[in-house]
Amino acid sequence: MEEDILTTLKILIIGESGVGKSRTISLHFFNTIGELGSVDFKVKTISVDGNKAKLAIWDTAGQERFRTLTPSYYRGAQGVILVYDVTRRDTFVKLDNWLNELETYCTRNDIVKMLVGNKIDKDNREVDRNEGLKFARKHSMLFIEASAKTKDGVQCAFEELVEKIIQTPGLWESESHNRGVRLSDEAGGRGGTCSGYCSML
Repeated sequence: MEEDILTTLKILIIGESGVGKSRTISLHFFNTIGELGSVDFKVKTISVDGNKAKLAIWDTAGQERFRTLTPSYYRGAQGVILVYDVTRRDTFVKLDNWLNELETYCTRNDIVKMLVGNKIDKDNREVDRNEGLKFARKHSMLFIEASAKTKDGVQCAFEELVEKIIQTPGLWESESHNRGVRLSDEAGGRGGTCSGYCSML
C-alpha cells in the first residue's frame, strides 16, 4: 500500500554502452513504464530492513553512446549505480569520466554511489575484483560484483544502495518527514546477505 512506503528514491544507472545496465534492470524490474526525453525509467517497490521504498530507476536508453545526457538526468538523484564490464577493461578505465560527469551535474553532495562489476559469469575477465574494490574505496563507493545473466548479486546491489540511502541523514527525509515515519530498529546491518558479492565500505 502507498501509505506504507517510506520514501520515493531516484536511482540512476550509468556507465559505458554494452556493460549490461538495461539487462541488470530488466531481469529484476518491470519493463519500461515511461520515457522522459532520451531516458527510460522504471518503478519498483523494494523492502529493506522492514522499510519500503519506491525506486524510480532511470536508464540512459543507450544515449551514453552519444554523450547526450543532460543535467536533468542527474538532478535530484539520491543514488547512482555505476556499472562496468569485468571482461572489458576500457569500460573500467572510463569510470573516471562518469564520476566527473556525476560530480558536475549532480545536485546532492551526499548522493550514495554503488560500483558494480558486471558479467562475472564470463571467463575472459580483464578486471580483477581487487581493482574494482580499490577504485570503489578510493571514491567512497559501495562495491559489488554481479552477473545480470545469472542474477547473482543484482538484487543485493539495489538493497544495499537503498539501505545506505536510508541511513544517510538528510538525503531523503525532506519529502517524508511530516508523515511520522520511523526507521526499523533493524536498520544498520544485515551483513552476510550478499553471499560474498557485496563489499560495504
